[in-house]
Amino acid sequence: MSKIIQLNDVQSTRPQPLERLKSLLKTDLDLVNKTVIENMNSPVQLIPELAGHIVLAGGKRLRPLLTLASSKMCGYSGTRHINLATCVEFIHTATLLHDDVVDESSLRRGQSSANKLWGNQPSVLVGDFLFSRAFELMVSDGSLKVLKILSNASSIIAEGEVHQIMTTSNIETSEAQYIQVIKSKTAELFAAATRIGAVVSERPEVEEEALQIYGLNLGIAFQLIDDVLDYSAKQRELGKEIGDDFKTGKITLPIILSYRRGNSVEREFWSRCLNDMSQNDNDFEQALVFMEKNNSLKDTIKRAAHYGNVARDALGIFPQSEIKKALNDTIDFCINRAY
Repeated sequence: MSKIIQLNDVQSTRPQPLERLKSLLKTDLDLVNKTVIENMNSPVQLIPELAGHIVLAGGKRLRPLLTLASSKMCGYSGTRHINLATCVEFIHTATLLHDDVVDESSLRRGQSSANKLWGNQPSVLVGDFLFSRAFELMVSDGSLKVLKILSNASSIIAEGEVHQIMTTSNIETSEAQYIQVIKSKTAELFAAATRIGAVVSERPEVEEEALQIYGLNLGIAFQLIDDVLDYSAKQRELGKEIGDDFKTGKITLPIILSYRRGNSVEREFWSRCLNDMSQNDNDFEQALVFMEKNNSLKDTIKRAAHYGNVARDALGIFPQSEIKKALNDTIDFCINRAY
């Protein structure tokens, strides 16, 4: 029997801690956390109870941090970025609640998922509530440009989720189709989160576009590593179930590469397990064997590193600063989660 794949042999370097970015932005991040709690409030008791279960469960706050960081790097000194970072966090949390229902997940951030505790209907409806609160915050900002960026991101995220459902149990999904899915469902919010930092700072269009490119490619790299972690022992450390993607027929890049590189026996295996969803007790372990044989996990990490480099290059137009260094370190953090 194969063991869960350990990826430490790929690279021994420890990741740059995200705590550096949090430390630089502590005052603003504290205000965001306060604003999150205030805006989760509702006379319907189940809403703050269920929302608080996931919002306060120790998430990284990476996406709102990107809004705060891009604003600071662009020299912004006002307060609009606090509500907008809260808006980004609410959009993200709403998608997590909806994702767990769609994926039938029972674990999120190291504890039982909301749908496991309260059921699917309350999880979907509280997700809708958070989306609505996010739009209230967008409108209260008063900028049509900000509203357009974040509302467009919300639409694209929803499209990405539907697109992913369409590729589920379709082993013929191409790498290009897969990248389009993760651009929509994950990377688009990263891109919006960073771009609005330049918008509130009233920086030139070229800086808006640079931050959008940074966020988009960081988001792609982040999701690629998430997909690797589904087949790694590190997943347990992150409070998630190992093998959920395989068990639910979700087609990700490690599977695509293994299928494309495999022989006829391996392709029949992938087709049976993922197209037909006919899985036996030892099939997940066998999947790990094929992935190791075809270097599909290591090569997915290399793909993530490529997108990380694109993100790093996008920041080249900004002058050196502590916050820029921290944003570059964040790229390393996202990729090195696999190690």
